[in-house]
Amino acid sequence: MTPHISSEKESIARVVIMPGDPKRVEYIAKNFLDNPVLVNDVRKETAYTGFYKGKKVTVFSSGMGIPSMGIYSYELFKFYDVKAIIRIGSAGSYVKDLNVNDLFLVDESYSTSSYRKDFIKDNKSIVVSNTQLNDLVLQTCKELNINLKSGRVHSTEAFYTENFSIDNIVKEHNCKCVEMESFSLLTNSEHLNKMATCLLTISDSFITGASLTSEERETSFNSMIKLALETSLKIDWF
Repeated sequence: MTPHISSEKESIARVVIMPGDPKRVEYIAKNFLDNPVLVNDVRKETAYTGFYKGKKVTVFSSGMGIPSMGIYSYELFKFYDVKAIIRIGSAGSYVKDLNVNDLFLVDESYSTSSYRKDFIKDNKSIVVSNTQLNDLVLQTCKELNINLKSGRVHSTEAFYTENFSIDNIVKEHNCKCVEMESFSLLTNSEHLNKMATCLLTISDSFITGASLTSEERETSFNSMIKLALETSLKIDWF
């Protein structure tokens, strides 16, 4: 147990699927897992452990933002012997060739966050996903005939901003979309020698103005969920 997780160590699987939203955790547990059991509800961050095609898997909400993801992913890696985390979530598109409902695999995460500097005294602004895990995602994607785009994401700490230029982020840092959690997850996985990546569904476009409703965000991400779960079957630590 930790200050933020009430689970016994053996109740958490070694592979964790990690949405931000507790309601999305409940949706996945109800619709995709066999015999799901609630294993955490501290501070309303929900976790269920169950079985997907016979494989034990935990679905655990991270909450919103780099700091919250930093806490939960660190504790899962460090104290629960989790070996791999696949973040699944939504993102806003910065470019015209990423449309609402497109799937995006994070290769790299760029951020101006101080998380990495505060955590490990490292000023790097770009962190990378685990290439072995990304290769498994791509392999699974081909098997499922799912279209997937990839590249660098902007991981921001500010949902609202009055001083921001998309053109600058795209041109100077080659970011294709934006979300709020990948930077701390990938920093933690690198530092602790674990595996992590991020699968994102484009929920909004800064180019076209299109967006999904809050209800659609909760329930319409089935392709992303299935891709993450099918990838988990290929991670052979059990």
